Amino acid sequence: MPFTIATWNINSVRLRIGLVERFLSEYAPDVLCLQETKCPDDLFPHNNFHAAGYEVVGVSGQKGYHGVAVVSRRPFEVVERRRFCSKDDCRHMSVRVQAGAKSLLVHNFYVPAGGDEPNPDVNPKFRHKLDFIEEMREVPAEHSADSGSILVGDLNVAPHPNDVWSHKQMLGVVSHTPVETEGLESMRKAGQWVDLMRHGVPDDEKLYTWWSYRAADWLASNRGRRLDHVWGSPGMESHLTGIRMLKDLRGWERPSDHVPVLATFDLD
Repeated sequence: MPFTIATWNINSVRLRIGLVERFLSEYAPDVLCLQETKCPDDLFPHNNFHAAGYEVVGVSGQKGYHGVAVVSRRPFEVVERRRFCSKDDCRHMSVRVQAGAKSLLVHNFYVPAGGDEPNPDVNPKFRHKLDFIEEMREVPAEHSADSGSILVGDLNVAPHPNDVWSHKQMLGVVSHTPVETEGLESMRKAGQWVDLMRHGVPDDEKLYTWWSYRAADWLASNRGRRLDHVWGSPGMESHLTGIRMLKDLRGWERPSDHVPVLATFDLD
């Protein structure tokens, strides 16, 4: 059987628990990593996930902001809830899960959005984002003959020219400015991470996972960005059998502005 992992910025897990339950019923990933859960740990809807067959739940949340969670049909061990930039934000969780012969270290990230002004000297949110990405260099892609690493999440950067609807028009917009894209790519390469969503994809192919709520008709305008990512340690690309960006879910009732990304690996 394949191993499947999904990542989804849900933009409030309690508000959209019905969408999550429907997604789990229709797509049934082994592991689901959520970001922007906006929920303190004691109010996380554990029972809903248990009823859906996801008995193993790890959470790192806070009231109204940020937050990540990992839910699974397979046993896992919570390895770390790391704090970045000396802040108490809940933006990271790592777990270890067995998939066939491989022990997988899975990192779930929610990188700061960075505000609207792409100038770290006047915008502390943007400074925080750049510093956060720099600190992510301390998260290498650990791997060996019988282990590997996967990094997923809303990284809030669209690094490739075709990860946005218009490279030229987006160069001055937070999420696609050169300082962000170069910083993220430098960090990725330093950690020996492989961008699995772009692996084997033609350079001229557009990839989006996010469409703004501000668009009157998001589907017609299709001004998307790839803010959500799936990375792997060296060698994981040889086990990858497919990645799907589930665009149709953006059209569900009261959706998140992000869609799930579902990655499948041949590991069992």
